[in-house]
Amino acid sequence: MDTSRLLRTTTTVIAAAGLLLTGCTTGGSGKLQTAASSAQPSPDPTALRPYYEQKLTWRECGVPGFQCSTMKAPLDYANPGSGQDVDIAVSRRVATGPGKKLGSLVVNPGGPGGSGIGYLQAYAGIGYPAPVRARYDMVSFDPRGVQRSSPVECLTGPEMDKYTQVDQTPDDAAERAELVAAFKEFAAGCRARSERVLPHVSTVDAARDMDLLRGVLGDEKLNYVGASYGTFLGATYADLFPGRVGRLVLDGAMDPARPSLDLNRDQTAGFDTAFTSFAKDCAKQPDCPLGNGSPEEVGERLKDFFRKLDAQPVASGDPARPLGEALATTGVIAALYDESAWPQLREALRSAMNGDGAGLLALADSYYERGADGKYANLMFANAAVNCLDQPPAFSGPDAVDSALPSFEKASPVFGAGLAWAALNCAYWPVKATGTAKELVAKGAPPIVVVGTTRDPATPYRWAQALAGQLDSGTLLTYDGDGHTAYGRGSDCIDSAINRYLLEGKPPQDGTKC
Repeated sequence: MDTSRLLRTTTTVIAAAGLLLTGCTTGGSGKLQTAASSAQPSPDPTALRPYYEQKLTWRECGVPGFQCSTMKAPLDYANPGSGQDVDIAVSRRVATGPGKKLGSLVVNPGGPGGSGIGYLQAYAGIGYPAPVRARYDMVSFDPRGVQRSSPVECLTGPEMDKYTQVDQTPDDAAERAELVAAFKEFAAGCRARSERVLPHVSTVDAARDMDLLRGVLGDEKLNYVGASYGTFLGATYADLFPGRVGRLVLDGAMDPARPSLDLNRDQTAGFDTAFTSFAKDCAKQPDCPLGNGSPEEVGERLKDFFRKLDAQPVASGDPARPLGEALATTGVIAALYDESAWPQLREALRSAMNGDGAGLLALADSYYERGADGKYANLMFANAAVNCLDQPPAFSGPDAVDSALPSFEKASPVFGAGLAWAALNCAYWPVKATGTAKELVAKGAPPIVVVGTTRDPATPYRWAQALAGQLDSGTLLTYDGDGHTAYGRGSDCIDSAINRYLLEGKPPQDGTKC
């Protein structure tokens, strides 16, 4: 189980692979805008001009209605024009009409490490409300280090299979040593295969790429919908380029001022909140495999099942990957992102308790983006690379985890220990963090809509409240419900408020609740 600070939308959890893109860039025109960051030096505008003036060459890319291209960006924004560039894969679906075009709407599904192109082509470009798709060119990109954009690579498929099975609730010194060795092996693999890009995949770098994309697309302002981690990317952009902010929706918000340790502990509590909702619902169902007691009793039965799997994994249909505690926990967490997956989770748990772990393994595979061929998307590699660069590690070593275990287990009796140990991964990262926790203000930006779901498992509601309060022009929109993120998930109230903002520029009143 490696679920630490993996923040992405439900649609990316349950699927969405895009196509391999091809394309080239040539000369053209674009708008140049730069701003300073407290974490990194400000780029030289003159040296950046050729990047903003490139012209994207669009071509069909295998999915009907979508076009693809590739954008060049400097590998190191402190030294643009040095000949060291990265390729940023981009895709779009041109506005379908009718109505006056409003420019581009850039979307991001979260992660970090989630493929924006996969999200666009499998969901956003065809599933966003028709009036929005009619008037905006729907656009996304794989952020640097992700899938088609100079991807971070770390482990082979068989190595990842082994890594995802490592026990992350160590019971003794030997198991602790095995877990530390796994984190070190993961980090060493990333360094060996991706040393060139590892220092340059921070969220600040991705935000600067997003302004470059805005300029290359010919948009004066950035219109953007970011989900989950995508809210941090969007808020970072707004803080860097407040004068370039158009209509920004930040759905399932992160709190950028929370240090890594607190983020991980908050997220642990978020999953406990989601599990409590699942447990209450499960107890009402005749097929609940965890019994019909209180949420605490249901949770204790699940913990007992995890302990049994820790001692003796069950068959999963893949002899090399029996269902042990680590994979089972990841499978359960995957299903907690969306309440519509609760029936699937009940069935998977019932089967696993009867000796067939295939259902929970399938949920874990969807979370890790493992294909049937045994190959993994680079989600987990990019996730670690960005997280470990954006903030100093949550823990310095195993002793620090031991000290924090009581608070994590209080936050979630079921998941606390595993999520605490998962947060140790950045302690062994080969590149020192370049960012730090800080408030993002975006002073002078126009209204930015921040959306929070009250029982969100991955991005607790308090994070949305915090981000809306930090942003100079933040407007909080609340969904009283379950699941991760709110836009496009069935609430007419939420969808109408966001659609009106995107189409008419009229944000909901601050504090609106749905």
